[in-house]
Amino acid sequence: MMRMLVFDLDSVRPDHLGCYGYHRNTSPHIDEIAAQGVRFENYYTSDAPCFPSRTALMTGRFGIHNGVVGHGGTAADVRHDGVDRGFKDTLAFQSLPAFLRRVGFKTVLVSPFAERHSSWTFYAGFNEIYNTGRSGMESAEEVTPTVLKWIDDNAIKDNWCLYVNYWDAHTPYRVPLEYGNPFENDPLPEWLTEQVLQSHLNSYGPHGPHEINMYDNQEHPQYPRHPGEILGREGLRRMIDGYDCGIRYVDDQIGTILAALRSKGVLDDVIVVITADHGENQGELGIYGEHGTADQATCRIPMVVRWPGQARGHVDEGLHYHLDLGPTLAEMFGVAPAPSWDGKSYAPVLRNADESGRDFLVISQCAHVCQRSVRFDRWLYVRTYHDGFHPFPKEMLFNLADDPFEQHNLAESRRDICQEAVYYLNQWHDDMMFSMKHDVDPLWTVIHEGGPHHARPEHARSYVEFLRQTGREWAAEDLMARHPEAFPVDEATGRVR
Repeated sequence: MMRMLVFDLDSVRPDHLGCYGYHRNTSPHIDEIAAQGVRFENYYTSDAPCFPSRTALMTGRFGIHNGVVGHGGTAADVRHDGVDRGFKDTLAFQSLPAFLRRVGFKTVLVSPFAERHSSWTFYAGFNEIYNTGRSGMESAEEVTPTVLKWIDDNAIKDNWCLYVNYWDAHTPYRVPLEYGNPFENDPLPEWLTEQVLQSHLNSYGPHGPHEINMYDNQEHPQYPRHPGEILGREGLRRMIDGYDCGIRYVDDQIGTILAALRSKGVLDDVIVVITADHGENQGELGIYGEHGTADQATCRIPMVVRWPGQARGHVDEGLHYHLDLGPTLAEMFGVAPAPSWDGKSYAPVLRNADESGRDFLVISQCAHVCQRSVRFDRWLYVRTYHDGFHPFPKEMLFNLADDPFEQHNLAESRRDICQEAVYYLNQWHDDMMFSMKHDVDPLWTVIHEGGPHHARPEHARSYVEFLRQTGREWAAEDLMARHPEAFPVDEATGRVR
């Protein structure tokens, strides 16, 4: 008998959950599950944001292998099997849901995700699919009734895996106003000082405090919790409280679903997995309310696994990718992993609380910027290939033990660590390129097709006008100098076309 419940909580970063040490009570039900199982401290998506992350999870392959590293263009299509394709393609047998079916599960999905990004491969391997219908703009109270109906009809049956997707921590923050604000009297995160905010106000970049709406400060009346601009502590509170309310609202839904399983008498036998596709920058690198970089804020994700009869109350410190889940489940179920998977099992952690991490991770982002980063020891090294119209240097280095919110770039002073990181990055890239049929790195495809989907030249031109309108002429000039390809000069007049 096997039953599994997977919660995929879009945009939830671990350090805004109580079980990860957050000072606000955002997640009592998640915290309870964490206390009964294993909480992973250093768990990362290999490829951010939404579409690349979930494609890597479901295919079991890094974006450089499966082809999806962005939200548009060629790099937003899963690579075909090509001439080796049989009557069915690889995903029919080797996707994560297809694998679960092979070991005896009935697989059930409650999510609008495939429609949101035309990511129809996300459906591969599911027996039942419930599209909640609003492409990720639905609030949790629109999702939970579908889940509860399925539980009522099926919970006491054996051998099912129910995958549930919630969106309320994803911008724009949409929790109904009648829910109130449980955090209105709670302090903001200590690191977000007035000095930090002022440094962000004096900079520029999509989703900066002056342009929460990516390239402008437009607000939408239907989303009153989500600001268009942050000018001081009041706006900052609206931003953080809106995000945290989204997490708490989702946690309430999780509590409701767990209670429904308890009422059916099966909760104690259910494997519960709680995770996310990516985190959310809330001030890191000057970005608010977006998952737009290959850094700690965007790529570190929560992972909580409560497996009946296995390790309990353990915190694992090892480095893991989210696509390690498939090989881990294979080992736990005593079968071979799919041959195409890139992941590495951490089953010893779940069984005996043994160490089972990696020496380093490479994490990528090509939808808002083009970055690859190396996470090892206490370090995060970020290498930028396209800055997404932010004033990022080519290299950034952060000591996460001392500086978890990425405030102090040590790249110039610690060249030795940067060189070590580049060695790891090159080692990983060589391994990736040697282990695939294609000779094209999709990161470079994104750049050659005009840049990240959310930072194309036409965006730069409209953004320059907004920078000028908001009194940041210096920023407009800097952006134009950094991206001359977006501002071609007419040879006859000498002016930007």
